[in-house]
Amino acid sequence: MKHTNKYLISIVGPTAIGKTALSIKLANYFNTEIISADSRQFFKEMSIGTAAPTTEELAQAKHHFIHNKSITEAYNVGAFEKEAITCLKSLHQSNDVVIMVGGSGLYVDAVSKGLDYFPEVDKAIRPQLNKQLETEGLETLQLQLKTLDPTSYNTIAIDNPQRVIRALEICIGSGQPYSSFLNKDKNKRPFKTITIGLEADRPIIYDRINKRVNIMMDNGLVDEVKTLLPFKELNSLNTVGYKEIFNYLDNTWTLDFAVAEIQKNSRRFAKRQLTWFKRNPETLWFDYLTPKETIISKLETIIN
Repeated sequence: MKHTNKYLISIVGPTAIGKTALSIKLANYFNTEIISADSRQFFKEMSIGTAAPTTEELAQAKHHFIHNKSITEAYNVGAFEKEAITCLKSLHQSNDVVIMVGGSGLYVDAVSKGLDYFPEVDKAIRPQLNKQLETEGLETLQLQLKTLDPTSYNTIAIDNPQRVIRALEICIGSGQPYSSFLNKDKNKRPFKTITIGLEADRPIIYDRINKRVNIMMDNGLVDEVKTLLPFKELNSLNTVGYKEIFNYLDNTWTLDFAVAEIQKNSRRFAKRQLTWFKRNPETLWFDYLTPKETIISKLETIIN
């Protein structure tokens, strides 16, 4: 494939590390637009609990895939990949550089590398696993995955029953680890991806997360979740920041306990994000306090 002069600058890192601020700086510097690869920020009904960019931030640079869907619409990573690639193609006609930002590893990889292809497996497997989840709980499924595919056990969102069941379904149906189908023949991309990772020491990340959750509460997270009560069974709402408040609203938990759980679950999420993003050996990691100018000059060097 000939050398391309089109670039996608992908900004990754754990939640609350400062990706949004950096993406806006870079978009303004390169006079370009931003594609969001944060799977929770697609939904217009969820803005406080997903820490979506604020109105002010959205005004500073043009964003795509923020609040563009409703929680009632079926949307998945395959659909996102198609839409994002179409969007990129059109943006690359007028800009050599486009910025992508987001903490959803699977969605980031779908755009930069393409999705993995999995074998067809027996349709009866998934209902059996769903039944097992109902009767025996998630932990037995997690342990089963740990035995069949330790790699996936350590890298997927292990607290997400859908992800665990999907991985197990492939392991059982194909007789091969789910992870063995990852990163096979990907679609070649007509652009080059440069990945910038933001990181900090764990105590700093955790402190930033705890503070961010407190800000969400001050900004009215409980009221936001109240409006979503009729939809609480939807998969998109089975997520950190929402499921905990549902437990408070139905009097299962106190508000203080719910907030502490959001903080704890967000910290766990950040840990998994780092595990996922650290797998890419080509990522250029910067401390979250690195001056934006330093990052820009590094990017200039690579592009030119």
